[in-house]
Amino acid sequence: MFYKLKVKDHVRLPPTLFGEELETGIIKQVKHQFDGYISKETGLVIDVMNVHEIGEGKIIMGDGAVYYESEFTLLVYRPEIHEIVAGEIKEIADFGVFLNLGPIDGMIHVSQTMNDFVSMSKDRNLQGKDTKRSLRITDRCKAKFIAISYKDLSNPKFGLTMRQVGLGKQEWIDEDFKNEKKK
Repeated sequence: MFYKLKVKDHVRLPPTLFGEELETGIIKQVKHQFDGYISKETGLVIDVMNVHEIGEGKIIMGDGAVYYESEFTLLVYRPEIHEIVAGEIKEIADFGVFLNLGPIDGMIHVSQTMNDFVSMSKDRNLQGKDTKRSLRITDRCKAKFIAISYKDLSNPKFGLTMRQVGLGKQEWIDEDFKNEKKK
């Protein structure tokens, strides 16, 4: 889920940015500081939206930079268990599918791709034995978060499932809905 997060922090403005407008320099430094930042509490920082307040600057002896207590808004993405998301299949491996969700990729284990026995076809697609449903790279799908791990912050893991009603490829969802209406 996307959130706007208001943050208050001291921002170090180096001498190389003294010629910039103060707000522009602060935004550059906050973007540099939070670029690619990931944590369990915050999620993934997508962008710095704006700066609300900039306090009086303080110089620390021997540093040369000025520190400003600043308040700014970050746009963050924090996935939540049971959240339903839409994405595009980025890669298919023997063990599952990687779904691109925009700011992150999630993994769907082969056992969680569909309610069927699934195998890899010759052309590297996943194929259901009984349903004959298949998954290919670039297919658009809906999935649900079932596991989120920030154990390694440089490479967080996001597990997804498509084995529930209303999940999977859009054509499967439409087909299931039509069959349900006929009953």
